Amino acid sequence: MAHTATEKVDANTAWGGNAAPYNISWGKIMMWFFLISDALTFTGFLLAYGMQRNTYAAEWPNPDDVFNHFPFLSGHHPLMFVSLMTFILIMSSVTMVLAVEAGHRFDKKKVLMWLGLTIVGGAFFLGSQAYEWTQFIIGTPEGKTIGDTVIHGANLTRNEYGHQLFADFFFFITGFHGTHVFSGVVLLIITFILVANNTLQKRGHYEFVEKIGLYWHFVDLVWVFVFTFFYLI
Repeated sequence: MAHTATEKVDANTAWGGNAAPYNISWGKIMMWFFLISDALTFTGFLLAYGMQRNTYAAEWPNPDDVFNHFPFLSGHHPLMFVSLMTFILIMSSVTMVLAVEAGHRFDKKKVLMWLGLTIVGGAFFLGSQAYEWTQFIIGTPEGKTIGDTVIHGANLTRNEYGHQLFADFFFFITGFHGTHVFSGVVLLIITFILVANNTLQKRGHYEFVEKIGLYWHFVDLVWVFVFTFFYLI
């Protein structure tokens, strides 16, 4: 009977709540659950893109011929601008790491500085993506003639560059990722305000910064795959 009573106490302790499994807070665990589900969503999109590209390989455009513009520069500069976008976004992951590290040291000024730089990096990426979309939609001055119609650029019904599905996937996947970046920038601004108002200091930890950091790193990692699928392959 004594042994049974001990087992009941242990069971109540294990399942009684108010315990963080694996010494990780519930907030971090829920963020990981969200990121895993979101990763599966992006995986499905990119697999669908790969399958359609393989099916219509002969009609699929060459990324070097489509993404060759650069602001304020004339001539063709294949993938230079999107490479710059990618570099800035990756560097924003570095500043996010430094913000989290400063939070562990309770260095408010450094947290604000690195968060601010991360916000600037995210905003630059969003502005660059808007420019990229604009150039993709406008297309080349001469356009492409189909029958008696001259098509300039691309939209959801016509595509100057090649197969229509290329444009559809481009708008959908890069737009879906851009929505994630925009959400991340909004969350970073909220985090910046919380730090500036000493809200996180009063809680006694900067875990909120770390959770937003997880999301931001995920957004950056997904872009590496999007960049590879759309621009490099």
